Amino acid sequence: MRKLILAACCVLSLTACSHEYIISTTDGQLITTSSKPKLDEKTGMYRFEDGEGRDQQVEKTSVKQILER
Repeated sequence: MRKLILAACCVLSLTACSHEYIISTTDGQLITTSSKPKLDEKTGMYRFEDGEGRDQQVEKTSVKQILER
C-alpha cells in the first residue's frame, strides 16, 4: 500500500512539470512559461502565464522560437 501511494505521488509530480514552455526571443532572452503561449492575431502578441501565475505578453516579432520542455 505504501509503495502504491509513493508511486502515485511520483506520477502526479511528473505530470505537473510536463507543460512548461520556453520562449526564446530575438534579443537572447529565455522566458519560462507555465502555460502554452497563444498568439492573439489582433494585437500580434503571444499571451502566456509565467511561473508565478501572472499573465504576460511578448510581441510576435520578438519571438524567435517556442519550445516545449
